[in-house]
Amino acid sequence: MSFSDTLRILSKNLLDSLGHFFIKLGITPNAITVIGVIGNIIASVCIAAGQILLGGILVLIMGPLDAVDGTMARLRGDTSAFGSFLDSIADRYSELFILGGLLIYFLRSMNLLGCILVYLAASGSVLVSYTRAKAESVGLKAKSGLLTRVERYLVIAPSLIIQQPLIGLWIVAIFGNLTALQRIWEVFNQVQILINERD
Repeated sequence: MSFSDTLRILSKNLLDSLGHFFIKLGITPNAITVIGVIGNIIASVCIAAGQILLGGILVLIMGPLDAVDGTMARLRGDTSAFGSFLDSIADRYSELFILGGLLIYFLRSMNLLGCILVYLAASGSVLVSYTRAKAESVGLKAKSGLLTRVERYLVIAPSLIIQQPLIGLWIVAIFGNLTALQRIWEVFNQVQILINERD
């Protein structure tokens, strides 16, 4: 069981309570997904403007919405392929907007190291998602790894709040790309097993 799965189980009661609350307000799961993206766009603007603490707080608030929309769909009994698709795309946009805000912040301060780390962090984040999607498209699995979406959020949000974004970027840049490599290795091993079974 992954850390993300464990965290989802531990927070089930809280997520269910939030889900019921939003459902009573008449808000749909897809609306929550869009709200999360908008919130992260606002956070990225704050970060780009140098308001790192405020941006970090907004990122921290928006993070749980990533899990609430799925919980709401389950509680309503109307999970859909489009909802799952929209949620995945929204996650990528949210993460890239935040990193884009950091890129602008570092460009404004002429911080070359920060710019490089943003690029590496973004590359790792995208590849972690892409390796899983590509593996699933050919009937394989690639869900393992040190730094999935939840872990990256738990790294970036606190690093922004303590106003030390470089620390978070170092972690995501290194372990995000290592996670992508882990998934490549995982898929390779699955292919080898399939080849051996055919032989």
